[in-house]
Amino acid sequence: MPPPDTALAELAPSTEPAGAPPPQRARPTRRSRVSLQKWSRLIHVYSSMFLLLLVLFFGVTGITLNHPDWTFGFDPSSSTVTGTVPSTAVQGGKIDLLSLSEYLRHETGVRGDVDTFGLDATTGYITYRGPGYAADLTIDVKADTYKLSVEKQGLLGVMNDLHKGRSTSALWGHVIDIAGAILVIIAIAGLLLQLALRRRRTATVVVAAIGGAMAMWIAFTTLA
Repeated sequence: MPPPDTALAELAPSTEPAGAPPPQRARPTRRSRVSLQKWSRLIHVYSSMFLLLLVLFFGVTGITLNHPDWTFGFDPSSSTVTGTVPSTAVQGGKIDLLSLSEYLRHETGVRGDVDTFGLDATTGYITYRGPGYAADLTIDVKADTYKLSVEKQGLLGVMNDLHKGRSTSALWGHVIDIAGAILVIIAIAGLLLQLALRRRRTATVVVAAIGGAMAMWIAFTTLA
């Protein structure tokens, strides 16, 4: 026989109206917010650490690009080399640009990728380009002579060209793409991290709006 209190509880009328749906659990909004905050923090922190050196590099070179007169002792230099086209670079009575280029790389230390080249009955040319480096070769076909002009922009010139991705390898181009994509992820993760905090949400939106408006105003003023 059940205890008296249990029997009375069974006889007590139900307080829920007939046909009422079963009570639903509250939405786990706090759990979702905590999860968003956790993952945003992890992505933001480790992406920043992964790109730490690259972010510092692009930050510093962004400043030096805006001040091309700064050299910090790494001054640009130029030199000129003249000579006679070697017999090994002449095939069938015509100058072979590939053989001449290989000769110059070995004998004069010219470097960089070949940018443009050409040869006709009187003149020829080859241009070499690299980060902070430019070399221009001109050829006098009739006299079988050449003139090589080399310009080196110094360490800051190399860094600035790397920042712009100018005259660099395809691998470095991929590095810039990946760095740019991860910087976007860092920015989005940082924004989500702040929005997940209710006390900072309003301030975050206000500061982001002010910063965005200032950037757009400066851009439109510059282009005007």
